Amino acid sequence: MIRPQQTRQKKEKQFEKDIKVGDKIVTKSGMHGKIAELYEDTIVIETMAGKLKYERSAISMELSMKVNAQK
Repeated sequence: MIRPQQTRQKKEKQFEKDIKVGDKIVTKSGMHGKIAELYEDTIVIETMAGKLKYERSAISMELSMKVNAQK
């Protein structure tokens, strides 16, 4: 693999490990929500529509990271 791809993958894996209950996040499909529960491979996201279960790998970024990137 090319070096930038390896670096990006490491950051994504570290992000998946570092998320915690209460973090506001965005999924790769664009769903916004707050983490309500964490499990080994899945998470439960609380949205305006209710609670949804997702795989950890479906989380794109923390919402505060997205807001900071736009500035």
